[in-house]
Amino acid sequence: MQTSAPGKDADLAISLPNGRVKCTACARYCEIPEGKIGLCGVRGVVNNKLRLFVYGRVMAGHVDPIEKKPVTHYMPASDIYSLATTGCNWLCAYCQNYDISQRRKVEGVEMTPQQVAEAAAGQGAQGIAYTYNEPSIFIEFARDCGVEAHKRGIFNIFVSNGYDTPESVKTMGEFLDCITVDFKGSGKQEFVRRYIGIPNADPIYQTLQEIKSKTKIHVEITDLIVPQVGDDLDSARKLCKFVYEELGPETPIHFLRFHPDYKMMEFDSTPIQTLEKHHAIAKETGLQYAYLGNVPGHPLEHTYCPECNKVAVGRYGFSITSWNLDAQNRCKDCGHPIPIIGTVRKARKTRFQFIS
Repeated sequence: MQTSAPGKDADLAISLPNGRVKCTACARYCEIPEGKIGLCGVRGVVNNKLRLFVYGRVMAGHVDPIEKKPVTHYMPASDIYSLATTGCNWLCAYCQNYDISQRRKVEGVEMTPQQVAEAAAGQGAQGIAYTYNEPSIFIEFARDCGVEAHKRGIFNIFVSNGYDTPESVKTMGEFLDCITVDFKGSGKQEFVRRYIGIPNADPIYQTLQEIKSKTKIHVEITDLIVPQVGDDLDSARKLCKFVYEELGPETPIHFLRFHPDYKMMEFDSTPIQTLEKHHAIAKETGLQYAYLGNVPGHPLEHTYCPECNKVAVGRYGFSITSWNLDAQNRCKDCGHPIPIIGTVRKARKTRFQFIS
């Protein structure tokens, strides 16, 4: 390892009596000796201090629709400057962003937090999404970018696996406005062990409880449904029950269609009927706003009023096709309030890409 290491000293770290440094950015809690790097590939120990090597190194930066995250109940139709570094704390066999997330090298364009915020503003983005790899592993950089973004009236979103810690949630509370937490295979233990490389999904549930109880961050849930190995209905029922009881019935949940990528090319795309079964479980559980993702044109992309069942917000892919809410985001048909933060800013041409 270089003695004059790139990046910046990390804040989320504890020095241990055995000479190692414990990283507290994610639930792996890597205990790292001098000269070594944690599993994420971007946090390592230099001169007895934890260093974030990708601080100020942007591997991807471009504008996306907010609906791609997917986020449907926060600032709809906004354009989002999506930012990533290299590295990740998960080892997902299906990752469509593997060329970014599974790259254990310090690469990317050098950008200060001020330059990131200026780039977002210069491209007309209303928000910044920290996405494509797990943002918690570069949370100190994300926080500094997020603070600069707020100075310019730009909001901040994490697209996260939720494998976090109380320390990282506390840091999120300093700058984050919205988070979408991505379960995979409904968090079933056999799936996350085999295809992600974590023991279980317990830290994700704990993170969501921490966010709910200690921050004002808007939360949405996604669940990637992988055919054959990650489509267990009992696991989906457990997840929906948790969301209903701990986060509330108005919490949006998105069931995403898997498509083959990376090390899972032998699998087929998720049957739409399978997604519909998961959606039905969410509704049976009492969740009022359940969606299907990666199925443009499906009627379950829409937001339905839970009172009169009329289409409150029509969607196709990442585009909003109808907006049947009044100025207070109440259903125009029955007056029921729909828990969407913000309103449509502008029309957007239809765009569609798979959500990871």
